[in-house]
Amino acid sequence: MTQLLKTISKIPLAFGGAAISGEGGGYGFGNISEADSIELLNMAFNLGLRIFDTAPIYGFGLSEVRMGLAFRQMREKVFFVSKSGVTWGDNKRVDMSNDPAVTTRMLEQSLRDLQSDYIDLYMIHWPDPRVDIRRPLEVLSKAKDQGKIKHIGLCNTNITDLELAIEIDRIEVVQSEFNFFQHDASEKLFPYLKKNDISFMSWGTLDKGILTGRVDEKRKFEESDCRSWAPWWKNSDNKPKFDAMKKIWSLLDKHNHSGLELALGYNLSFPELSMALCGAKNPAQLLSLFKALENLPTKDFLSVATELAKTGQK
Repeated sequence: MTQLLKTISKIPLAFGGAAISGEGGGYGFGNISEADSIELLNMAFNLGLRIFDTAPIYGFGLSEVRMGLAFRQMREKVFFVSKSGVTWGDNKRVDMSNDPAVTTRMLEQSLRDLQSDYIDLYMIHWPDPRVDIRRPLEVLSKAKDQGKIKHIGLCNTNITDLELAIEIDRIEVVQSEFNFFQHDASEKLFPYLKKNDISFMSWGTLDKGILTGRVDEKRKFEESDCRSWAPWWKNSDNKPKFDAMKKIWSLLDKHNHSGLELALGYNLSFPELSMALCGAKNPAQLLSLFKALENLPTKDFLSVATELAKTGQK
């Protein structure tokens, strides 16, 4: 059986919707106007992308609204991915909840914001230790029977939750952080996903810009970029990664490769990975993704780069 995502798109890239939602707040990466967002989404479609990933927390709904506006006249031609679980109150204080009532509410709001009667792939965004994963899965299974969603997936999950979830319904896609520096999923998830014919989609493919060189120790972020305030970024020690990249840049230059080619080449070298999720904020960034696909590094190169990264991070 062919993995779901590979049947949707021949291009192994999906558009990351957080990139078009920065000024809305929540999880986003800087200002971009509605007009520019819609133009960028249509450009991505015209270049061949079909999978568009979003979530309510991206711009507190702004990402979904803009995707809905961009594709309302050609809904059947795109594959929407959205999620439930990361929610917020009137004060915009972010909360995590997989309570079935929250799942129901968030799904219905996403349908409205996307201007669609259905969502192609709907996922539980994060595990919630307070709630058995089977409870929100019952909501999603019912919604699938009603035609409100077509496929079910889990984000940032683990084997225990996966095995519980499949008691309720089929899980067709798992999405987790995976990149040159963060590849735990290859050991913790890939064997299980391969055995059960579950597609894998990577987020954090470019490691928030560290792998492309757009982010280094000196990079300052605008207020609407979550990296300017988010504890998960500000409290992270990225120095070992920066040190490793300083060693790798000379290797990349020598072999006429970019950091973007390294990032995509690494992820796509794993056959278990169906789709690499990447954000773009302007046409140049979007075009660079396609250009990188034409010059991916060899496995031998990746092996050398991996060894350099190990010594650089020590």
